Amino acid sequence: MIGRLTGTLAYRASDHVMIDVRGVGYIVHVSERTRAALPREGQAVTLYTELLVREDLMQLFGFETLIEKEWHRLLTSVQGIGAKASLSILGALGEDGVGRAIALGDWNSVAKAKGVGPKTAQRVIMELKDKAPSVMLMGGEVVADADAVVETAPTTPTSKSPRSGGAGSPAQAEALSALQNLGYAPGEAAGAVAEALSNDRDLDTAALIRIALRLLAPKG
Repeated sequence: MIGRLTGTLAYRASDHVMIDVRGVGYIVHVSERTRAALPREGQAVTLYTELLVREDLMQLFGFETLIEKEWHRLLTSVQGIGAKASLSILGALGEDGVGRAIALGDWNSVAKAKGVGPKTAQRVIMELKDKAPSVMLMGGEVVADADAVVETAPTTPTSKSPRSGGAGSPAQAEALSALQNLGYAPGEAAGAVAEALSNDRDLDTAALIRIALRLLAPKG
């Protein structure tokens, strides 16, 4: 399996790009958001990839970060969500938006993605509510991929600020871990953290835990 590609961006189309790796061109399907974030043609680029193999088809799908790739894996585990629908959701919401929508049960946001109807969006929320925290807990970890194609350029995906509370940040991961250690269910913890971040995306770990605990406190 091809887990990562590093090479030169040969060209970009409406739904895919070609990456030249030592003279071999790989067609990689990407979301609109990922395509827009890539550098100009001729520049070095790195994408984490997922290889889809069917009886009559082989396709590569590319992602800027490992977290985005993991969201893709989770999304495509839901009945009715294929690879293209997953890219549509990721393109519409981004990796942080997907986590926030699932944690908050906001199926309307998921349904805004092209090709995703209300029933399918609700199914995404229901099936991934308790699975989403595992991705949100990744916290920007760098994981070596044994299936990576040999790199030809020193480019690495953009790292995120360690102080930011955005998706995949250490602050978010630490807050989720702390809340679960306090006995809150993964879904409850994820919902509270997502709600806190929806009001202020720059919260540090301590502030994020404090606000999430207030949200989780019994009302009345």
